[in-house]
Amino acid sequence: MAWTTLALLGDLMLGRGVSRELRHRPPEWFWGDVLPILRRADAVLANLESPITTASRRRSWKMFHFRADPEAVRILDCAAVRFVCLANNHMLDFDERGLLDTMAALDAAGIRYAGAGRNAADAAAPAMLDLPRLKLGLLAATDNMRAFGAGPDRPGTNVIEFRDNSAGLDWVARSVDALRRSGAAVVLLSLHWGPNMRLSPSRRFRQFAHAAIDRGVDIIHGHSAHVVQAVERHRGGIILYDTGNFIDDYWKFPFRRTFWSFVFLLDIEGDRLGRLRLVPVHIHSSPLGLAKGEIDQAIRTRMKSLCATFGTPVLESAEGLEIPISR
Repeated sequence: MAWTTLALLGDLMLGRGVSRELRHRPPEWFWGDVLPILRRADAVLANLESPITTASRRRSWKMFHFRADPEAVRILDCAAVRFVCLANNHMLDFDERGLLDTMAALDAAGIRYAGAGRNAADAAAPAMLDLPRLKLGLLAATDNMRAFGAGPDRPGTNVIEFRDNSAGLDWVARSVDALRRSGAAVVLLSLHWGPNMRLSPSRRFRQFAHAAIDRGVDIIHGHSAHVVQAVERHRGGIILYDTGNFIDDYWKFPFRRTFWSFVFLLDIEGDRLGRLRLVPVHIHSSPLGLAKGEIDQAIRTRMKSLCATFGTPVLESAEGLEIPISR
């Protein structure tokens, strides 16, 4: 049986300078020499950190409000992005219209999404991605910006509490069961969780991630910290605690390697996770690109150090790093 390869990315923030640059650049430009790797995958999955909208009415007291031009959906489309998480702290920066415009733009482009919707039930609903050799079930949630949470008759995000005895875990279990009954061979849970710039997950987040896998999730796809965190194996599942940034124009934070990232390539055979390949990327070049030389080695060394704390074996490979999952 042939492998199915998923490319998991961190935050895609397509507003501000990215949208301005798109007026003068083709969408392929933003991905640099990473693009061929993404196009070889069966599907690319990421967190969409900016609504795609022309709405001008801002919501909330937040310092930063992100908004991508409608043309920015072309950046997703050209790289075979097939799914995005909408459960995050920026999806309602431009109020309910911003979210609804985003959903309409993604629907028109044939890009699946989860984690936000027209009401609470819609926001919590799973999605399904039918790939040639894999039926992939998708869930998404956040603990950021509770004010953005959907209500019974109000658009918003799927906000839950990340505790190992919370109602959020009951939602995970129910959703996994529904996806399995619908034929999903593998289930991915995308989580926008925790504060910015944290270098490692909290004990509470680790417990929640383990409990989610115990309830049938195969892959935890984490993001929010803007820095890459460790990868951990648990009972045949894989936890990417934070996949960091990818496309953005964020400020370079001192003492935090926000510009070091990876393409996380997950190879799946049938319903079995086989291996995770990590391709180092330097994202604050123009455009982003595959890491080279000393930067490449530094990114690899950092990830090996992070994973060692979790007892995760990391092997060197020609393209970067490799973590075996099947035991």
